[in-house]
Amino acid sequence: MPYLTEEQKAELKKIAEAIVVPGKGILAADESTGTIKKRFDAVSAENTEDNRRRYRQLLFKSDGIEKYISGVILFDEQVFQKTDEGVLFPDYLKSKGIIPGIKVDQGLVPLEGSLEEQRAKGLDDLYERCLKYKKLGCDFAKWRCVVKIKGTPGEPGSLPTQRSVRHVTWTLAQYAACCQAAGLVPIVEPEILPDGDHPIEVGKAVTIDVLKKQYDALAEYGVYLPGTLLKPNMVTPGMQCPKRSSPEEIAKATVEALHQTVPQTMTGVVFLSGGQTEEEASVNLSAINNQKGGNKWALTFSYGRALQASAQKAWAGKIENEAKAQQEFLKRAQANSLSSIGKYTGGIGGAAAADSQFVANHTY
Repeated sequence: MPYLTEEQKAELKKIAEAIVVPGKGILAADESTGTIKKRFDAVSAENTEDNRRRYRQLLFKSDGIEKYISGVILFDEQVFQKTDEGVLFPDYLKSKGIIPGIKVDQGLVPLEGSLEEQRAKGLDDLYERCLKYKKLGCDFAKWRCVVKIKGTPGEPGSLPTQRSVRHVTWTLAQYAACCQAAGLVPIVEPEILPDGDHPIEVGKAVTIDVLKKQYDALAEYGVYLPGTLLKPNMVTPGMQCPKRSSPEEIAKATVEALHQTVPQTMTGVVFLSGGQTEEEASVNLSAINNQKGGNKWALTFSYGRALQASAQKAWAGKIENEAKAQQEFLKRAQANSLSSIGKYTGGIGGAAAADSQFVANHTY
């Protein structure tokens, strides 16, 4: 792969900055066919190719989406799907000033030598696939790796293992280098899974360890940091931990973890929602943006379930419900837009705003 020219670096930085403009964030609509089936099953919608197309279309055609959403992550199928008028989804999004992106990892498989940890596959032909997606109109990419917490770090049998952390961080570094060489801004996503009963202090310690090693690996591969975005978890206690944390405690732990690990040259941070309810994801993001010293980078959202749960519930696979589903989607998009500038105080609500979105050992 070629080294980046100054012109390539400038383009990557421009794209990254456009994604994290104040008041906007990313809609992660990159669910695989299997994952979207689970979501459709939950609302009694049939998982057909045209139903998937119609559902994504209703999101993308929501009136005023461009006021809140700067980028949309697509799954491979969607890159080739069209609106009712025959316009390819990437072209339609660009016509609204929204940047199309693409999920390029090919899912999770068991990590060799571990019974409970996973690795992401898809590196072998990644550069060629990135070139293809760039030609098809995509300007950024996403690759998700996961780290699992179990037990007390450092004790026998605890997770994550350093083997897992090394694999996650080096895989993401290789992916990022491939993307940039092909002209795509890489979103680097080393997700600390929310599964477990660990307290917030353990979540913070593991997040710091992973992010430190992540930026060491990115430096080793010569990745141009201003032309990247980080997609981390918020620092929270495990979902099974009896002691819950307030938005202010989550914000403090998250911002402290970022300050100890993320270089200032980074363009922005786009948080994943990690199984939080729609309302929790919005309130916690707003608290993060109000945390003292948190504004070294743009701090915004890259949400899937936390933007779509209410819309899917309202839609239920019925054409006559599409307008209602769009209204629900726009409620959450507006809430997160306000959160990304620290101005969401709660209460916008939605059909599923308080419903848990946690899925154990989440894959997609």
